[in-house]
Amino acid sequence: MTNITEQQVIDALGGVTDPARGQSLSALGMISGVAIKDGNVQFSIEIDPARAEQMEPVRKAAEEAVHGLTGVLSVTAILTAESAAGGAKAAPAPEAGAPPRPGRKAGPSGITHIVAVASGKGGVGKSTTAVNLALALKHLNLKVGMLDADVFGPSQPRMLGISGRPDSADGKILEPMENFGIKAMSIGFLVAEDQPVVWRGPMVMGALQQMLSDVNWGELDVLIVDMPPGTGDAQLTMAQNVPLAGSVIVSTPQDIALIDARKGLNMFRKVDVPVLGIIENMSLFICPNCGHESHIFGHGGAREEADKLGVDFLGEVPLNIDIRTHADGGNPIVEAEPDGPHAQTYRRIAMAVWEKLSGEDMENRGGAGTRAAPKIVIQ
Repeated sequence: MTNITEQQVIDALGGVTDPARGQSLSALGMISGVAIKDGNVQFSIEIDPARAEQMEPVRKAAEEAVHGLTGVLSVTAILTAESAAGGAKAAPAPEAGAPPRPGRKAGPSGITHIVAVASGKGGVGKSTTAVNLALALKHLNLKVGMLDADVFGPSQPRMLGISGRPDSADGKILEPMENFGIKAMSIGFLVAEDQPVVWRGPMVMGALQQMLSDVNWGELDVLIVDMPPGTGDAQLTMAQNVPLAGSVIVSTPQDIALIDARKGLNMFRKVDVPVLGIIENMSLFICPNCGHESHIFGHGGAREEADKLGVDFLGEVPLNIDIRTHADGGNPIVEAEPDGPHAQTYRRIAMAVWEKLSGEDMENRGGAGTRAAPKIVIQ
């Protein structure tokens, strides 16, 4: 494969002109964040945020120009909003208690429900919960996808046991990777596992939006979004700009984690995203040798918090080494031990989530059955 250099990318963009300024993107110094890996090229075009709509054809022209280079397999160009002073300018967060902004973007037309799996902090097992929830939904005969939105710490490539890079027939639309019947997209497919992603906020949001809209997801009943941990600007902007049908909050039982979980839940409420419920992860530990039950992080805290906040408690998942090792090994426990007790726990949670999304009574129907849930409509 021909090695592509950053200078070749810059030179190729010398033929793409900013219509308002009459000079090339390269000459104006508008190109930043060039990343090249195995023939896949990414870069940002720094613009005035007021010109975003005008610059969309320029972004596409830039992708086409770079795609013409020998050895290029795919190109992703991101419009990065810049303030007048030159600093990155992310979308401002709404004031506390403010109503959600109008105009939330519609997602891909083939996706019926988009569900965020979120946590107020890292280290609570959110990604492990997300992947097992996705697989449990798949076992209900649903078509499921996974969007790994944790740009700075993508976990899903490893957990889903997927390696390699996504293909693109035209250099614009990526084909999702797939394993266990789950379609997946992650920045981890485009960046080496040991390489950090050093991007500013607007670049992250542009990448997330493109992983949602510039991927051939096809027809999906549910797209699970493994959200970044926390409640910062990236998480809030994601919640505002993606047509989420609902969110699932993951927490451990101890007080400090529940404080952060409460923040995450309130973030979704402020942007008018329904909270489907709370999952208590690492709920208890059962010794594999003697069967003794230990509440290492406490027990029942998430259930009590759900009652206080008026949301459903979806279930509790124990702290178990098999759950961890199977996820780390790329064969999550719902897939590795589908008839085991932990898989059954995730399946009950999946049934509760799907009932909320679709209105179907899973216990009486004994499965997913026909799917008549309405498509997302964004006003």
